[in-house]
Amino acid sequence: MVLIVVSFVLGAIVPQRRTNLMNSAFLFLLSLAGQLIMVSLLVYGYEDKSSAVQWSSWATYLIFGIALINVVSVFVFDVVLRKLSIPRILRDLIVAIAYIFLAIGLLTRVGVDLTGIVATSAVITAVIGFSLQDTLINLVGGISLEMENTINAGDWIRVAEFEGRVKEIRWRQTSIETRNWDTVVIPNSLLIKGPVVILGKRRDAPRQHRQWVYFNVDFRFDPNRVISAVNEALQAEPIENVALEPMIHCIAMDFKDSYISYAVRYWLTDLGPDDPTNSVVRTRIYAALKRDEILLSIPAQGLFISKDDARHKQEKLDREVAQRMKVLRKVELFASLTDDELKELAEQLRVAPFVSGEAITRQGAEAHWLYVIAKGTATVRVTVDDTGLSKQIATLKAGDYFGEMAMMTGERRSATVIAASDTDCYRIDRQSFESIIRERPEIAEDISYVLANRRVSLEAARDGLNEAAAKRRVKTTQGDLLKRIKKFFSV
Repeated sequence: MVLIVVSFVLGAIVPQRRTNLMNSAFLFLLSLAGQLIMVSLLVYGYEDKSSAVQWSSWATYLIFGIALINVVSVFVFDVVLRKLSIPRILRDLIVAIAYIFLAIGLLTRVGVDLTGIVATSAVITAVIGFSLQDTLINLVGGISLEMENTINAGDWIRVAEFEGRVKEIRWRQTSIETRNWDTVVIPNSLLIKGPVVILGKRRDAPRQHRQWVYFNVDFRFDPNRVISAVNEALQAEPIENVALEPMIHCIAMDFKDSYISYAVRYWLTDLGPDDPTNSVVRTRIYAALKRDEILLSIPAQGLFISKDDARHKQEKLDREVAQRMKVLRKVELFASLTDDELKELAEQLRVAPFVSGEAITRQGAEAHWLYVIAKGTATVRVTVDDTGLSKQIATLKAGDYFGEMAMMTGERRSATVIAASDTDCYRIDRQSFESIIRERPEIAEDISYVLANRRVSLEAARDGLNEAAAKRRVKTTQGDLLKRIKKFFSV
């Protein structure tokens, strides 16, 4: 009864072995029943040496021994040695050997001549061995896999057309779980006879697997321009499950009939979500190409027919320009521009889409663009010290603009701006504004005043300037900015 209680206690401590322990408790009860049978036989006059008493005794002790071995194995492997992560197949092998020694010991106890049995059963053994050839190969294969430590639970492997994560290695088979939530049972003989690819496993290197994302671009676009645009977008900000080293990058793969085939190569750190990570990479590729006005290729034999005329095209263009002018009128920097100047600037705007998490500008970079957010939100981050850590200082929304100092003076970026959601921006470069400021140089003074006010307002909050000190600093800053603007635009 004590062993039955112990079985129930261990079942509470080790829930995953509860079924095995309940079976052991049942075997203990069965052994008690066997002892009652032995006692009954003795009461009815059977002698201790009689075959009935001997064999009932042997069966009773066998059942008791099996139950005891099971309970002891749970206590040793799941309680005492639980932190050692002993392989399942090694544990089963030890238990099986214990069963064999138990049976041999009990047979010897009842006087069975094991030597004679072995000698007279050679033919039977050969027949059984031949019929169980595949099973024995699988058994030896499972032991070999565990001893060589080539494949372990948790590894991602590819066998024939199956690819998945190893769940467990048993005596006869190895189970893998695929990304489709299927479990594939593979005989161990296949793993030791045929080639097996262990994905993402390399000696003295982190576990990561190379992925490929393909896309095609028309011949009209310079390959270096395509690669540069895609690399800049993909390498600017980390992508979840994508390794930092080797760095994600784009390469030109092949020349086709009407396009160049490109591929983005990256190393996946978590081999489970491969398709979702590919999807994120594709969205960044698409946004990067669209920003640089690079078109994905279409089949050369494709035929597109649309009914259009010059009037319809002009109406569409006028609507687009009017929408852009509406956005630009909200920008304080362009308040002094006339409608004609504003229209000229609107016609030269470039649409620049960014996906969530992508860097729009980076601190310290050299760029001569001003961005106006048309849709979405972005965060402004500044590196605070030499550690490379940054902190968020502002959030931008539709109608806000940034990068004005870069466009007007050529100054390097003072902060990093990251898209907090899918964001559409209008981008204005120096060349777009150059003709306007040269035709009317007095605009530079108005713009320098706006820039000075914007800069000093931040400095006043940081340094605690009073109103008079702020006005003096605005005047000094404006003079300095005006000189820089005139020099930058040669006016």
